[in-house]
Amino acid sequence: MSSTEQAAARFAGIEDWSSDDLASALLETQLAAVAAAGAAKGALAQAIDACAERLGRGGRLIYLGAGTSGRLAALDAAELPPTFDWPYERAVALMAGGAGALIKAVEGAEDSLTEAPEALATLGLAPEDVVIGVAASGRTPFVLAGLAFARNQGALTLAITNAPEAALATAAEIALVAETGAEIIAGSTRMKAGTAQKVLLNCLSTGVMIRLGYVYRGRMVEMRPTNVKLHARAVAMVAELTGESREVAARALETGGTIKRAVVMLTLGMDAAAAEERLQESGGLLARALKA
Repeated sequence: MSSTEQAAARFAGIEDWSSDDLASALLETQLAAVAAAGAAKGALAQAIDACAERLGRGGRLIYLGAGTSGRLAALDAAELPPTFDWPYERAVALMAGGAGALIKAVEGAEDSLTEAPEALATLGLAPEDVVIGVAASGRTPFVLAGLAFARNQGALTLAITNAPEAALATAAEIALVAETGAEIIAGSTRMKAGTAQKVLLNCLSTGVMIRLGYVYRGRMVEMRPTNVKLHARAVAMVAELTGESREVAARALETGGTIKRAVVMLTLGMDAAAAEERLQESGGLLARALKA
Protein backbone atom coordinates (compact mmCIF):
# COMPACT_ATOMS: atom_id res chain seq x y z
CA MET A 1 0.00 0.00 0.00
CA SER A 2 1.30 3.43 -0.93
CA SER A 3 2.02 5.88 1.88
CA THR A 4 -0.65 8.16 0.38
CA GLU A 5 -3.33 5.55 1.05
CA GLN A 6 -2.59 4.77 4.68
CA ALA A 7 -4.83 5.95 7.50
CA ALA A 8 -3.46 8.45 10.02
CA ALA A 9 -4.19 7.39 13.59
CA ARG A 10 -4.32 11.04 14.62
CA PHE A 11 -7.50 11.62 12.62
CA ALA A 12 -9.44 8.57 13.80
CA GLY A 13 -12.80 9.85 14.97
CA ILE A 14 -12.38 13.18 13.21
CA GLU A 15 -16.10 13.19 12.40
CA ASP A 16 -16.69 13.90 16.08
CA TRP A 17 -14.35 16.90 16.31
CA SER A 18 -15.67 20.41 16.68
CA SER A 19 -15.87 22.47 13.49
CA ASP A 20 -13.12 24.77 14.80
CA ASP A 21 -10.75 21.84 15.41
CA LEU A 22 -11.72 20.33 12.07
CA ALA A 23 -10.97 23.58 10.22
CA SER A 24 -7.59 23.84 11.97
CA ALA A 25 -6.68 20.29 11.01
CA LEU A 26 -7.72 20.73 7.38
CA LEU A 27 -5.67 23.90 7.01
CA GLU A 28 -2.72 22.32 8.80
CA THR A 29 -2.60 19.49 6.28
CA GLN A 30 -2.47 21.98 3.41
CA LEU A 31 0.47 23.81 4.98
CA ALA A 32 2.18 20.46 5.44
CA ALA A 33 1.68 19.76 1.73
CA VAL A 34 3.49 22.94 0.74
CA ALA A 35 6.35 22.08 3.10
CA ALA A 36 6.59 18.61 1.56
CA ALA A 37 6.89 20.14 -1.91
CA GLY A 38 9.85 22.16 -0.68
CA ALA A 39 11.89 18.97 -0.33
CA ALA A 40 11.92 18.69 -4.14
CA LYS A 41 13.82 21.96 -4.65
CA GLY A 42 16.97 20.37 -6.06
CA ALA A 43 15.08 18.20 -8.52
CA LEU A 44 12.90 21.18 -9.44
CA ALA A 45 15.92 23.29 -10.39
CA GLN A 46 17.33 20.42 -12.46
CA ALA A 47 13.96 19.92 -14.17
CA ILE A 48 13.59 23.61 -15.04
CA ASP A 49 16.92 23.64 -16.87
CA ALA A 50 16.35 20.31 -18.60
CA CYS A 51 12.86 21.29 -19.77
CA ALA A 52 13.99 24.69 -21.02
CA GLU A 53 16.73 23.07 -23.08
CA ARG A 54 14.30 20.71 -24.83
CA LEU A 55 11.54 23.27 -25.28
CA GLY A 56 14.05 25.78 -26.60
CA ARG A 57 14.52 23.35 -29.49
CA GLY A 58 10.82 23.48 -30.29
CA GLY A 59 9.55 20.67 -28.07
CA ARG A 60 6.20 20.26 -26.39
CA LEU A 61 5.11 19.90 -22.77
CA ILE A 62 3.01 16.74 -22.56
CA TYR A 63 1.31 15.82 -19.30
CA LEU A 64 0.09 12.36 -18.26
CA GLY A 65 -2.28 11.74 -15.35
CA ALA A 66 -5.43 10.10 -14.03
CA GLY A 67 -8.07 11.35 -11.62
CA THR A 68 -7.05 14.32 -9.47
CA SER A 69 -3.47 14.20 -10.74
CA GLY A 70 -4.62 14.28 -14.36
CA ARG A 71 -6.97 17.20 -13.73
CA LEU A 72 -4.24 19.20 -12.02
CA ALA A 73 -1.89 18.47 -14.94
CA ALA A 74 -4.56 19.54 -17.44
CA LEU A 75 -5.08 22.77 -15.50
CA ASP A 76 -1.37 23.57 -15.72
CA ALA A 77 -1.36 22.93 -19.46
CA ALA A 78 -4.48 25.04 -20.02
CA GLU A 79 -3.05 28.08 -18.24
CA LEU A 80 0.21 28.34 -20.18
CA PRO A 81 -1.25 29.79 -23.43
CA PRO A 82 -3.12 32.77 -21.91
CA THR A 83 -0.39 33.51 -19.37
CA PHE A 84 2.68 33.16 -21.57
CA ASP A 85 1.22 33.05 -25.09
CA TRP A 86 2.57 29.50 -25.23
CA PRO A 87 1.13 27.70 -28.28
CA TYR A 88 -1.81 25.47 -27.41
CA GLU A 89 -0.39 22.67 -29.52
CA ARG A 90 2.76 22.69 -27.38
CA ALA A 91 0.91 22.16 -24.07
CA VAL A 92 -0.85 18.80 -24.27
CA ALA A 93 -2.65 17.07 -21.41
CA LEU A 94 -3.38 13.36 -21.81
CA MET A 95 -5.97 12.21 -19.29
CA ALA A 96 -6.66 8.55 -18.56
CA GLY A 97 -10.10 7.88 -19.98
CA GLY A 98 -9.96 10.79 -22.43
CA ALA A 99 -11.03 14.42 -22.18
CA GLY A 100 -14.41 13.48 -20.73
CA ALA A 101 -12.67 12.15 -17.63
CA LEU A 102 -11.72 15.70 -16.70
CA ILE A 103 -15.33 16.31 -15.68
CA LYS A 104 -16.69 12.85 -14.92
CA ALA A 105 -14.60 10.01 -13.55
CA VAL A 106 -14.03 7.06 -15.90
CA GLU A 107 -13.64 4.04 -13.66
CA GLY A 108 -10.70 1.78 -14.41
CA ALA A 109 -9.17 4.10 -17.00
CA GLU A 110 -6.00 4.55 -14.99
CA ASP A 111 -5.26 0.81 -15.25
CA SER A 112 -4.74 0.90 -19.02
CA LEU A 113 -1.26 -0.01 -20.21
CA THR A 114 -1.96 0.92 -23.83
CA GLU A 115 -3.89 4.22 -23.81
CA ALA A 116 -0.97 6.53 -22.97
CA PRO A 117 1.59 4.94 -25.35
CA GLU A 118 -0.95 4.97 -28.18
CA ALA A 119 -1.80 8.63 -27.53
CA LEU A 120 1.89 9.57 -27.43
CA ALA A 121 2.54 7.68 -30.65
CA THR A 122 -0.34 9.53 -32.32
CA LEU A 123 1.25 12.81 -31.26
CA GLY A 124 4.47 11.80 -33.02
CA LEU A 125 6.60 12.03 -29.89
CA ALA A 126 10.08 13.45 -30.53
CA PRO A 127 13.31 13.83 -28.50
CA GLU A 128 12.62 17.55 -28.12
CA ASP A 129 9.42 16.83 -26.19
CA VAL A 130 9.01 16.77 -22.40
CA VAL A 131 6.63 14.22 -20.87
CA ILE A 132 5.51 14.81 -17.28
CA GLY A 133 3.82 11.95 -15.45
CA VAL A 134 1.79 12.91 -12.38
CA ALA A 135 0.53 10.30 -9.89
CA ALA A 136 0.11 10.56 -6.14
CA SER A 137 0.54 6.83 -5.48
CA GLY A 138 3.41 6.58 -7.95
CA ARG A 139 2.06 3.34 -9.38
CA THR A 140 -0.68 4.36 -11.84
CA PRO A 141 -0.32 2.01 -14.87
CA PHE A 142 -1.49 4.66 -17.37
CA VAL A 143 1.28 7.02 -16.26
CA LEU A 144 4.01 4.39 -15.89
CA ALA A 145 3.32 2.95 -19.34
CA GLY A 146 3.32 6.40 -20.91
CA LEU A 147 6.63 7.37 -19.31
CA ALA A 148 8.25 4.09 -20.37
CA PHE A 149 7.18 4.69 -23.97
CA ALA A 150 8.35 8.32 -23.88
CA ARG A 151 11.71 7.37 -22.48
CA ASN A 152 12.21 4.78 -25.20
CA GLN A 153 11.47 7.48 -27.79
CA GLY A 154 14.16 9.74 -26.35
CA ALA A 155 11.83 12.39 -24.89
CA LEU A 156 12.73 13.96 -21.55
CA THR A 157 10.68 12.28 -18.82
CA LEU A 158 9.71 13.86 -15.50
CA ALA A 159 7.65 12.49 -12.64
CA ILE A 160 5.66 14.28 -9.95
CA THR A 161 4.64 11.95 -7.14
CA ASN A 162 3.96 11.77 -3.42
CA ALA A 163 5.30 8.26 -2.85
CA PRO A 164 9.11 7.99 -2.84
CA GLU A 165 8.90 4.21 -2.48
CA ALA A 166 6.82 3.73 -5.63
CA ALA A 167 7.87 2.86 -9.19
CA LEU A 168 7.21 6.34 -10.60
CA ALA A 169 10.03 7.83 -8.54
CA THR A 170 12.56 5.89 -10.63
CA ALA A 171 10.63 5.55 -13.90
CA ALA A 172 11.48 9.09 -15.06
CA GLU A 173 14.83 10.77 -15.60
CA ILE A 174 13.97 13.44 -13.03
CA ALA A 175 11.51 12.86 -10.19
CA LEU A 176 9.93 15.63 -8.12
CA VAL A 177 8.83 13.90 -4.92
CA ALA A 178 6.68 15.54 -2.25
CA GLU A 179 6.24 12.95 0.48
CA THR A 180 2.89 14.01 1.92
CA GLY A 181 2.09 10.72 3.67
CA ALA A 182 -1.33 9.76 4.98
CA GLU A 183 -4.25 12.06 4.24
CA ILE A 184 -6.73 13.48 6.73
CA ILE A 185 -9.21 11.13 5.00
CA ALA A 186 -7.32 7.96 4.11
CA GLY A 187 -6.64 7.77 0.38
CA SER A 188 -8.19 11.14 -0.46
CA THR A 189 -5.22 12.39 -2.44
CA ARG A 190 -7.12 15.45 -3.68
CA MET A 191 -6.06 16.90 -0.31
CA LYS A 192 -2.37 17.04 0.70
CA ALA A 193 -1.04 15.12 -2.28
CA GLY A 194 -3.01 17.20 -4.76
CA THR A 195 -1.93 20.47 -3.17
CA ALA A 196 1.74 19.45 -3.30
CA GLN A 197 1.37 18.39 -6.93
CA LYS A 198 -0.20 21.74 -7.82
CA VAL A 199 2.66 23.56 -6.11
CA LEU A 200 5.26 21.60 -8.06
CA LEU A 201 3.43 21.94 -11.37
CA ASN A 202 3.08 25.71 -10.84
CA CYS A 203 6.75 26.09 -9.96
CA LEU A 204 7.99 23.86 -12.77
CA SER A 205 6.07 25.43 -15.65
CA THR A 206 6.59 28.98 -14.38
CA GLY A 207 10.30 28.38 -13.84
CA VAL A 208 10.62 27.00 -17.36
CA MET A 209 8.85 30.00 -18.89
CA ILE A 210 11.12 32.36 -16.96
CA ARG A 211 14.19 30.44 -18.12
CA LEU A 212 12.95 30.60 -21.73
CA GLY A 213 12.68 34.40 -21.51
CA TYR A 214 8.90 34.70 -21.41
CA VAL A 215 9.03 36.93 -18.35
CA TYR A 216 10.60 40.40 -18.19
CA ARG A 217 11.30 42.22 -14.94
CA GLY A 218 8.96 39.92 -13.09
CA ARG A 219 6.04 40.63 -15.42
CA MET A 220 4.07 38.34 -17.74
CA VAL A 221 4.85 40.32 -20.88
CA GLU A 222 3.55 37.51 -23.10
CA MET A 223 0.08 37.69 -21.52
CA ARG A 224 -2.90 37.91 -23.85
CA PRO A 225 -5.10 40.90 -22.84
CA THR A 226 -8.33 39.10 -23.74
CA ASN A 227 -10.76 40.77 -21.31
CA VAL A 228 -11.28 44.08 -19.52
CA LYS A 229 -9.27 43.09 -16.44
CA LEU A 230 -6.33 41.78 -18.45
CA HIS A 231 -6.37 44.79 -20.77
CA ALA A 232 -6.10 47.11 -17.75
CA ARG A 233 -3.25 44.97 -16.42
CA ALA A 234 -1.51 45.15 -19.80
CA VAL A 235 -1.78 48.95 -19.92
CA ALA A 236 -0.36 49.21 -16.39
CA MET A 237 2.47 46.85 -17.36
CA VAL A 238 3.44 48.92 -20.39
CA ALA A 239 3.33 52.11 -18.34
CA GLU A 240 5.50 50.64 -15.57
CA LEU A 241 8.10 49.21 -17.95
CA THR A 242 8.45 52.37 -20.02
CA GLY A 243 7.85 55.12 -17.46
CA GLU A 244 5.09 56.56 -19.63
CA SER A 245 1.60 57.58 -18.52
CA ARG A 246 -1.26 55.13 -18.75
CA GLU A 247 -2.78 57.18 -21.52
CA VAL A 248 0.36 56.93 -23.63
CA ALA A 249 0.72 53.24 -22.75
CA ALA A 250 -2.89 52.54 -23.76
CA ARG A 251 -2.40 54.18 -27.15
CA ALA A 252 0.80 52.22 -27.77
CA LEU A 253 -0.92 48.99 -26.77
CA GLU A 254 -3.80 49.72 -29.11
CA THR A 255 -1.45 50.47 -31.98
CA GLY A 256 1.04 47.70 -31.31
CA GLY A 257 -1.47 45.05 -30.35
CA THR A 258 0.77 43.30 -27.81
CA ILE A 259 2.55 44.25 -24.61
CA LYS A 260 5.95 43.49 -26.09
CA ARG A 261 5.47 45.59 -29.20
CA ALA A 262 4.12 48.50 -27.13
CA VAL A 263 7.13 48.40 -24.81
CA VAL A 264 9.60 48.31 -27.69
CA MET A 265 7.75 51.13 -29.48
CA LEU A 266 7.84 53.43 -26.45
CA THR A 267 11.33 52.47 -25.24
CA LEU A 268 13.10 52.65 -28.59
CA GLY A 269 10.90 55.21 -30.33
CA MET A 270 9.73 52.88 -33.07
CA ASP A 271 6.47 52.35 -34.90
CA ALA A 272 4.64 49.03 -34.62
CA ALA A 273 6.18 47.51 -37.74
CA ALA A 274 9.73 48.33 -36.70
CA ALA A 275 9.06 47.07 -33.17
CA GLU A 276 7.78 43.76 -34.55
CA GLU A 277 10.83 43.44 -36.79
CA ARG A 278 13.11 44.04 -33.79
CA LEU A 279 11.26 41.38 -31.80
CA GLN A 280 11.46 38.89 -34.67
CA GLU A 281 15.21 39.48 -34.92
CA SER A 282 15.43 38.83 -31.16
CA GLY A 283 13.59 35.53 -31.20
CA GLY A 284 10.47 37.17 -29.82
CA LEU A 285 12.14 37.91 -26.47
CA LEU A 286 11.55 41.37 -25.07
CA ALA A 287 14.73 41.57 -22.99
CA ARG A 288 16.84 40.68 -26.02
CA ALA A 289 14.99 43.14 -28.26
CA LEU A 290 15.61 46.02 -25.88
CA LYS A 291 19.32 45.19 -25.62
CA ALA A 292 19.88 44.60 -29.32
